[in-house]
Amino acid sequence: MYNKYDYCTIYNYQPNMKKLFSIFIFFLLTQLAFCAQILVPMDESQQNHLKAYGIAYHVLTYDLEVSWLLNYRGGSFMFSHHPDLEEECQVRGVSYEVIADVQAESILNSISSPDVNKEEVRLHQVPRIAVYTPPNSLPWDDAVTLALTYAEIPYDEIYDKEVLSGVLPMYDWLHLHHEDFTGQYGKFYAAYRNADWYREDVRLNENLANELGFSTVPDLKLAVALKIQEFVAGGGYMFAMCSAPESIDVALAGKNVDIVHEVFNGEPMDPNAQEKLDFSNTFAFRDFQIETNLYEYSISSIDVPKRGRNEATDFFTLFEFSAKWDPIPTMLTQNHETVIRGFMGQTTAFRKRYIKPTVTILGENRSKDEARYIHGIFGKGTFTFYGGHDPEDYRHFVGDPPTDLDLYPNSPGYRLILNNVLFPAARPQKQKT
Repeated sequence: MYNKYDYCTIYNYQPNMKKLFSIFIFFLLTQLAFCAQILVPMDESQQNHLKAYGIAYHVLTYDLEVSWLLNYRGGSFMFSHHPDLEEECQVRGVSYEVIADVQAESILNSISSPDVNKEEVRLHQVPRIAVYTPPNSLPWDDAVTLALTYAEIPYDEIYDKEVLSGVLPMYDWLHLHHEDFTGQYGKFYAAYRNADWYREDVRLNENLANELGFSTVPDLKLAVALKIQEFVAGGGYMFAMCSAPESIDVALAGKNVDIVHEVFNGEPMDPNAQEKLDFSNTFAFRDFQIETNLYEYSISSIDVPKRGRNEATDFFTLFEFSAKWDPIPTMLTQNHETVIRGFMGQTTAFRKRYIKPTVTILGENRSKDEARYIHGIFGKGTFTFYGGHDPEDYRHFVGDPPTDLDLYPNSPGYRLILNNVLFPAARPQKQKT
C-alpha cells in the first residue's frame, strides 16, 4: 500500500498534468488556426494584384470556397486559414492578412447591408480553362497567356483541330485573342505579304484547312467560329481580345455569303455581300460595314483605329454597377483603379453605334463614343470582349519583345483579364436579360 500523496505518486502525476496541458494548448492553437481567415486585399495595399488571382485559383484546388468581396477594398478575396495557403501567399509575394473569424463575420455583415454597394460572391469550383491559340504562336503574342502564366493559373492550348473535334464542352472558359475568323490573316496583306512569318502563317493554315477537309481557310475559320458560338450558346464562358471580338462577329454575320477578297479563297467576293449580312447571327455587333479593300488594314467599321490619341491621353473609364443587383458586371470590373490606360491592337475599340442594345458596356471613352470593354449573354452562356492587344504595351508591333509582368504586378488593365478567369468559378448569379 502507498499513500496517494506520497512523493512518487506526486512525481509521476505532475508530468502527466504537464503533458495534458501541452496537448490542450496544441489543440487550442490548432482550433484557433482553423477559426481564422486569410484576407487578400485588392486595394492599393496589395503588392502583387495579378498573382493574387492565382492564389484564389490555388485555394479552389483545395476544395475550399473563396469569398470574392465585391467593391470591398478593391474586390478582395477571403478564405479559411491554412498554414499551406499562408505560405503560398508568402512564396508568391501576395499581400495578405490573417484575421479572426469574428473579424471576418464583421466584414461580411457590413457588406450585406443594403445601404452599401458591396456584395459577397462565393467561388466554389476550379474553372477549366482553354486558350484558342495557333501552335506556332509565341507566348507573348497573347496578353491572356501572359497573365495566366504569371498568375500561375493552368490552362490548355487548343486550336482548330481540337475545336472541330468537339473538345469545347470539356471547358468552362474559352479565350480568343488576335485571330482573324474571316480567314483574311488580320488584313496584313498590304504590309506583310512578302514577310517570311506571313508566308509561313498562310502555308500552315492552308495545310490545316486541307487536312480538316476544307477547301479554303475562310471556310475553316467560319466552321470554327460556329463551333465556338455553339459552345457559348450551350452555357460556356467566352472571353476575347484584340481582333477576335470583331472578326468572329463579322464571320458569323457573313456565314451565308462570300465576304473576302479572292486572294484568300480563290473566288470573287459577292458584290452584294454587305446587303446579305445577317446580324442576328452575331454576339455583340450589328449594322456594321465590312471592309472590302484588300489593301486596307481593317476588317470592318466596328473598330476605331485612327483615334487621334496618344499614350499620354488615351484612357477609358469603368462603369460602377450595383453589386447586389448586377453581380456579374460588378465582378468583371473589380479593380483598384476606375480609370484605365488605353492600349492599341488589331481591334482597339468598338464604335458604340454598332453595339447591340442588349450588350452591357463595362468600360468606355465617352468623349470618343467608343467602348473598350463589353459583356453580354448568348443562349445559356456569356461573352466578354476587351479591345486592344496588351494592357502594358501601348502599340504592340510584330516582333516586339514580350511584356515582363514582373514590372507591372499591379496592372489595372491586366486585372480586367483575370476577373474574367475567375468569373466561371462563381455560383450562378443574377444577371440582366
